Amino acid sequence: MKAIVISKPGAKAELREVEAPTAGGGEIVVSMMGCGICGTDHHIVEEGLPTAKYPIIPGHEPWGRVFSLGTGVSNVKVGDVVAIDPSLHCGMCDQCRQAKGNLCKNWGAIGGSNPGAWAEYFVAPAKNAYSLEGFPLDIASLIEPVACAVRGLNRLNPQQGKSVLVVGGGTMGLLLAILLDINGCQPITVVEANSKRREISRKLTGLNIISPDQARSSRADYVIDATGIPAVIEDAITRVSAGGTFMVFGVASEHAKVSFSPYAIYKDEIQITSSMAILHSFGPAIDLMKVHGDRFRPLLTHTFKLNEFEKALQVLSSGEAIKVALEP
Repeated sequence: MKAIVISKPGAKAELREVEAPTAGGGEIVVSMMGCGICGTDHHIVEEGLPTAKYPIIPGHEPWGRVFSLGTGVSNVKVGDVVAIDPSLHCGMCDQCRQAKGNLCKNWGAIGGSNPGAWAEYFVAPAKNAYSLEGFPLDIASLIEPVACAVRGLNRLNPQQGKSVLVVGGGTMGLLLAILLDINGCQPITVVEANSKRREISRKLTGLNIISPDQARSSRADYVIDATGIPAVIEDAITRVSAGGTFMVFGVASEHAKVSFSPYAIYKDEIQITSSMAILHSFGPAIDLMKVHGDRFRPLLTHTFKLNEFEKALQVLSSGEAIKVALEP
């Protein structure tokens, strides 16, 4: 089968012919119908991630048709169209036993620790499959990122009428802003440095999206960093109103460091929280998208064939796209 392979961090991604996977016990083989490209994939390509194992087939936002079943699988059948939660938990550690699988000591992911879905076929645990019967398939490549945003929303536990400042107007920042809007937070402001992306996002979402210069005096009850950039985080944490909350939502480099004033955090009773991947939010994301699909649909701006992946990565990096997905 054809698959996109990265041999090591910093190496050029290549479309190769590789052996098709087979399903083990409790697993399924899925024929990929769509898979988003994420900022985490950029980390995997450029600098590596602690959980990534090379050579690697990326792709952790997949959906597709069940092609074959391993032994002991009864929750899906061949031919079913499913979305796959890429999260892999050991089920045995202290965190897993507390139903906190996203904090698993042995946490992994399809497209990170295990071969991913930038391929014609991929393997997944059957228990990670969610039926897409009755779901609008044109937005199925957004399910996984929406599930991450739902987890962020749950961690933030926002109150209606509170103000929001989201720093970073990429896919994840916009998704979280949309969810906060649906949940009654107002006003909501998104800060985006890339002028092309800023203009596109403004047209697609109707949100108030401004430049960093325009945001110099902005403050909010909830300030969310969706960039993972240390200098941006250091500035963003100063934008939290007294009694407010700062959320680390973007993925920073493993070795990144930031500095801030502990006195300011103390004096203004600022809460600091974070959100990591997906936890009990994949199914709720599907249900939410069935109702509010029109709010999310405009964000999927580009789709490319698997053999056009280089062009897909270029378009994503250019700022001319919001969400980009691959298909076979």
